[in-house]
Order: sequence, then C-alpha cells, then structure tokens
Amino acid sequence: MITARIAADFVEEYATLLELSGASPFRVRAYANAVRALETLPSPLDELLAAGTLTEIKGIGDSVAELVAELADTGTAQAYDKLRAATPEGLLDMLRVPGLGPRKIVAIRKALGIETLDALEQACRDGQLAALKGFGSKTQAAILKGVAFIRAHEGYCRVDSAHQSAQNLLTTLCSHAQHFAIAGELRRARETIQQLDFVISTTDAEAATAAFVSHPDIAEVLAPSAGFDLSSAEGRLSNGLQTNLHVVSDDAFPTALHYYTGSEEHRTALCAKAAERGLVLDERGLWRGDERIECADEAALFAALGLAYIPPELRENQGEVEAAAADALPDLVTTADIRGLLHVHSTYSDGADSLEAMARAVQERGFEYMGIADHSQAAAYAGGLRVEEVQRQWEEIDRLNEELAPFHIFKGIESDILGDGSLDYDDDLLAQFDFVVASVHSQFNLSRDAMTARIVRAIEHPAATIVGHPTGRLLLDREGYAVDIDSIIEAAARCGVALEINAHPSRLDLDWRHVKKARDRGVQIAVNTDAHSVGGLDHLGYGIGIARKGWLCAADIPNALSREAIAAWFQS
Repeated sequence: MITARIAADFVEEYATLLELSGASPFRVRAYANAVRALETLPSPLDELLAAGTLTEIKGIGDSVAELVAELADTGTAQAYDKLRAATPEGLLDMLRVPGLGPRKIVAIRKALGIETLDALEQACRDGQLAALKGFGSKTQAAILKGVAFIRAHEGYCRVDSAHQSAQNLLTTLCSHAQHFAIAGELRRARETIQQLDFVISTTDAEAATAAFVSHPDIAEVLAPSAGFDLSSAEGRLSNGLQTNLHVVSDDAFPTALHYYTGSEEHRTALCAKAAERGLVLDERGLWRGDERIECADEAALFAALGLAYIPPELRENQGEVEAAAADALPDLVTTADIRGLLHVHSTYSDGADSLEAMARAVQERGFEYMGIADHSQAAAYAGGLRVEEVQRQWEEIDRLNEELAPFHIFKGIESDILGDGSLDYDDDLLAQFDFVVASVHSQFNLSRDAMTARIVRAIEHPAATIVGHPTGRLLLDREGYAVDIDSIIEAAARCGVALEINAHPSRLDLDWRHVKKARDRGVQIAVNTDAHSVGGLDHLGYGIGIARKGWLCAADIPNALSREAIAAWFQS
C-alpha cells in the first residue's frame, strides 16, 4: 500500500523529468495538475485503486492512474525508470540550485549545451548566462550564489534521512553487541549530518565489523582497521554519507560513547577539566597514570570530573561545561512534555489529510489539543482560505469539538506576512482566531533592513501569536532570507509573541543557536510540526531535538501547557 503523499511526490518527480526531457508543456502540466489532485483525495488512495475509480477524480487521467497503480504494485513504474535513466545526472544536480527550475535548465542546455553543475558554474563565471534571453546579470549572480551554497553543503544530509539510515544499520549491529548506541552528530541532534557514528561493545569484534561492512546500505567500504582494545570500520552509504563503526570493550564503552559523540570543542573542554584533576580522558577511558578509573556510564564519567550529566544535545561548547560545574544546567524539554500540536494543516489548504483525520490522529497520539493553521488567502498557490472557507472550517471545528471532547481543536490560521509587514485578512477577522501564525512565504529577496522591518511590523500586530519558520531556510536547499534575527528576537520579547521551531526536517527553523538567544531574552518558543499530513505529525521529535540544543525547558514552550492554560495564553 502507498499513501497519497508518496504517489504525489512520485508523480511530481515524473513531471519534472518530463519537463527536463523537453516534453510538451501540456503533457507536463497534466502531471503537475495531478499532483494537487493526489494531495487532496477525498478517500484513501488504496481504496480508490482497489475500486478502479481513481480516474473519477478531477485532474487524474488514465496515464496518471496507470503510473500510480504501477507504483503501488511494484514500487516504481517502467515509464519513470526509462525517463530517469535517460536524464543526465548533472541536470538533477542543477535542480538543487535555488530558483533554477526545469524550464530554465532546458533553456540553458539548449543554448549552451550545459549538463553539469561544474559547467553551469563556469558559464556563470564567463558571463555566458547573463547574455541569454530571460536571464541577465542578477539571475546569473543568484545562480552562482546557489552553486556556492550547494558546494558548501556537499556530503551532508538531512537529519530524517540520516536517522533512517542509522536505524537500519543499528538493527543489524545490535545483534552483535552487549552495548550499542548511535553517537556523533545525530546523537547531538544536529540539523544536518555529515557522518554517522556507532559505538558498540562486543566479545566478537570481527563478526560485528563483518556485519557492518557487508550491510546492504554500505555502498563502499573505506577503511577497516584495528587498534588498542577497539576496532573500527568506515563505509559510505549510497547517499554519500560517511558511516563509522567503533567497536570497544565493555569497560571502554562509556568514554568511547562520549568521545565519539563529540563535539570536538566540547571534548577538548572536558579533557581540560580532567587535566585540572590530574587525569587524562580519551576514547579508551579516564586515566590516573596507567590506572583506568571505572565509569559505569556517561553520568559516572561526568561525576568523576565534578560535573552534572551533560545531555548530548548540549555538547557544543556553548557554556554547558561551566553550567554543569555550577549544577546550573536546565531540565531540558522532552517529547513527553508536549501537550498539544500547533500549526497543523488540512485539506482546507494544502494538506493531504482532512481536518477530522488530522484531529483524530493528534488525539490518538495522546495529545490534549491541536491548533489548526491552514494557509491564508494570499497563499493562493497553497489553496489559501477565502473568508467564506474560514467560516466553513470554523463550523466543522465546532462540530468536531463536540464529538472529540475533552480533546480540543483551536481555530488558527497561518497568515501571510505581506510585503509591507501587514497580515493577511482584515483585523476584525484576525481577532476572531484563537491564534495566528505569521509567516513569510513571498518576496524573499528584500534587503536585510526591509525584511527585518517587515517581520517586526507583523510581530507588532495585536493578532500575531507566533512567528512561523522565522528565517525561511530550507536545509541543504535554500539559505534563509537576509534578516537581523537579533531585532526579531527583541521585537518578540517586547510584544510577547512566540517564535517557532518548525519541526519539519527540511526547516528546523529557528536555528538552535538563535533559540538559546531567544530563550535568554524570555521569548516563548513553540515547537510546531507544520504537519501537512498525518505522517507529518511524527516530525515533532526533530523539533524537540532543536529545542533541547537551544537549552529549552518545558516552561519555555507554550504547547507544553495544558489545554486550559494555552487557551488563556492565547487570550493574553
């Protein structure tokens, strides 16, 4: 069985490949229109396929239905595979350049014969792109900037992709281990991951290493090796992510786990703490001369250095060692502290699941409330709600609140911050929502001063409750817009408006470094899934990882409040 979201993504990719191949614009548009239809199906996709009624949905013709049916049966489609094989890999690399879509890539290829990112970069440096009709010097400069962004992030992957790869490998490794753990950047909840690290203790290092290097996810073995009381192996996944296995003895496991969790700067600070006590700390243990000091776990290691336990997310040398020495570390938030999910979308705008389906899914996950926040009318590209649709949604919410009580749906909206900083809809309507998520979705290229003034004005609006994805970044795809984040934080503190950690793994925005700064100014930080489907609700954990990296406690997060308390917070 496949979901409508998977089918929509597959058809969207097929439409992109078609356009890159130079197919008729009408044919490409037919598939692009089908994507929207699949995102808003009135019934589960598997039921429509079983009944043979998918083509009865407006926007889905025979060819799309056949493509989706073949995907459901085989996991792919012959037409897709043929088109994918015929598409030069370099063209797909060029798609990663912000603002460079299939149509422009086809034009560049036709005029200059360019099929690789390297050739594109050189053509920009030579001024060739600026001379092409429809491009110009500004577009050329933007493309060069985009290529530089891609180069700077080569070898990284998003945390959700890294997490899935890590779980696949860990399932195999744990059968060969007494103790096992994911370490490195993933354990520290970094937003993008450059390499995976595993630490295991075992009595059979050879078998564990063999299982690692022969795992089907390891595309290339880089370096199996051995050393004093530990062995290791390095591999590369098919997505390019380097993956390291560290096999240690039981008594070395706690210090090896700490060492390979990092960060290097944190590790250096802890080694300095050990030196103050006449000790040496390395991956093999904590030593006084030749004597190993026994540490049953990481907590015992920190205690031996006179420190409170430092959670992995904080190990970035951002003051955590000093706070641990003073027993002043925060009691970090956990997923169990979150009482409700805000900023959730439905089929009223661009969500894949109905309002009722989303509400029931949130309730089934044990939460007390949900805050719906579909797009406002200015976001026409995302099915933004016209005023009459807002009223219709409110009527459905009232009905569902009676059915689902004591679970409660709060009436919210994701109101576009317009170019001048005003909020979408008139003030009378905005005042009737329980809460308003104010977000930038357009005009990303304003100057730093203009963008900052725009968002500050939105924060000052009496209806603003939360600023959504405050910098607009898309990890590994797009830099955030130019904005003075310190001024945004100051405005939020002054006006009592919360900032958002958008938990979607493509965003994780606000950045954790800024989260801590906002927290120190007393700004509330909402951890929101921005879920556009039932599956998107499960992104919460990624947002909690960023919240923990930002030193947040439950008291810093409005949706850790009870249903009654957050209703009062909205009113205040």
